[in-house]
Amino acid sequence: MLKLGHDVEFFNLLETQAEIAQRAARMFLELSGDFTDLDAKARALNDVEHEGDEATRTLNGKILSTFMTPMDKEDLRELSQTLDDVTDAIESAAARASLYRLKEPRPDLRGMAEILVRETDAAAEAVKVVRKNFRVTEGFGARLEEIHRLENEGDSAYRKALVRLFDEPNADPLTVIKWKEVYDHVEVAFDKVEDIAKVLGNLLIKYA
Repeated sequence: MLKLGHDVEFFNLLETQAEIAQRAARMFLELSGDFTDLDAKARALNDVEHEGDEATRTLNGKILSTFMTPMDKEDLRELSQTLDDVTDAIESAAARASLYRLKEPRPDLRGMAEILVRETDAAAEAVKVVRKNFRVTEGFGARLEEIHRLENEGDSAYRKALVRLFDEPNADPLTVIKWKEVYDHVEVAFDKVEDIAKVLGNLLIKYA
């Protein structure tokens, strides 16, 4: 059972990290449909990624300075790091698009970004259950299942995007390589969100 006390800052920080991942996904969705001012959009996402890193450092510092934490310290660290990994992967996808000077978005990128938004939304809602000591779990299992379903949907979208990319007639090989790397980072983001669901599922078994 979670050791609930007066200190709710751990839960605040975890929810902040989840909200940062949500914000990153929404910013990436906007970017995915319009590469106008791509460098500025990528820099803005980099700023959000730094916010996520700062929240992670703050939580880690609080773990070190707190004798009795609401759950085992390694569990807090794992959940926190997994949340941060999502934001990192999203930022990396945007950074590659900017770095490689891609001229215009591909429709598949927009579709993948839409899935990512839904996935991070479900994860952010699921993270809120931690604050409730895993006692108020109505809809919790459904959210975890939704994350798993969306990860599968994302994987399918990723594979279809690669097929269309590689089958494009007269495609410039270097451009194909650049786009594949962008897609790869989005696919990593799908997987990292699913990792949140896996961590939360394990915590439910351990603490409920």
